[in-house]
Amino acid sequence: MIAVAALAIASCSEKKFHVEGSISNAKDSLLLLENVGIEEITVVDSVRLDEDGTFSFSGDAQEAPEFYRLRIAGQIINVSIDSTETVTIKAQYPQMATQYEVSGSDNCLKIKELALKQIDLRQRAIAINDNAELTVQATNDSIMALVRQYKEDIKKNYIYAEPDKSYAYFALFQTLGDMLLFNPRADREDIKAFAAVATSWDVNYPNSARGANLHNIAIEGMNNIRINDAARAQQIDASKVTTAGLIDITLPDNKGKQRSLTELKGKVVLLDFHVFASEQSPARILQLRELYNKYHAQGLEVYQVSIDPDEHFWKQQTAALPWISVRDAEGLQSQVLATYNVQGIPAFFLIDRENNIVGRAETIKDLEQAIKNLL
Repeated sequence: MIAVAALAIASCSEKKFHVEGSISNAKDSLLLLENVGIEEITVVDSVRLDEDGTFSFSGDAQEAPEFYRLRIAGQIINVSIDSTETVTIKAQYPQMATQYEVSGSDNCLKIKELALKQIDLRQRAIAINDNAELTVQATNDSIMALVRQYKEDIKKNYIYAEPDKSYAYFALFQTLGDMLLFNPRADREDIKAFAAVATSWDVNYPNSARGANLHNIAIEGMNNIRINDAARAQQIDASKVTTAGLIDITLPDNKGKQRSLTELKGKVVLLDFHVFASEQSPARILQLRELYNKYHAQGLEVYQVSIDPDEHFWKQQTAALPWISVRDAEGLQSQVLATYNVQGIPAFFLIDRENNIVGRAETIKDLEQAIKNLL
């Protein structure tokens, strides 16, 4: 009897959080509860839903807020858990990512707002990208203006409003496609946002892994800014480089294979210099995907040179890209940049089937038409 009583007392003293509720129209679907960690996403628990779709998950309470997600196939609901709270979700499948109700957590309500805003941003960016009446430059400018407006809203109303909250942390890592909206590696204002949340988490959740990670990201970004500022003072006069002929480039791609420009003779090549950590990257990648999908079968190839300082980050960003992705480890000190007189990123050159450079960004008014002409 004493042993049973002791076990009962121990069970009552365990601190648990709970995620429960129901998902309609999802009979026989496998519902997963996944922990969204700093490095990876892991399955915590799962259940095969019955007719009424009810579920109940629980886990050990953490000292600092932690992030989880409910997932059926590609439909995801993000939640944050603070200590021993109980979060209740009621959703409808297969639109559970957008059609759900959440209670028991103000942070989760804010995360829902952010998720819906992110979905709306993506749809608006796709609409701009699919507008055939816009030139490549107009498309780029329109998407960038849309992203800037979105970021200002998120910074003001979610990140700086309460930087100590888990929804502020969640907001920092929102994406457009595969690209982070807030660039913690090269954008001064975005680095300030990361630093603000990092400082608040230090005060409220000292020694937490997420707080330390935010600090490391902010410090790396500040160092990158200093390097960029120093490099801008060493640029070459554009008049010293012509756009005739081709100087070969040979660099390792994201699988470790050496890839050369000259091996692409016979194809029309878009040589693109890129920084995935830049705020222009998401819009630029959308444009390149559009061009590549349209004209690759006709002979277009993209040879994209990254100068990102973080190799792991670059490999993550390029893993799903269909074209040739190489990286110059010298970064801003790259001799390739100097040779091609690249003074701003992104920058591109158009190469004909005979390996001749026929134009660069500054001289091409309509990139898509120029590609069609060469094909």
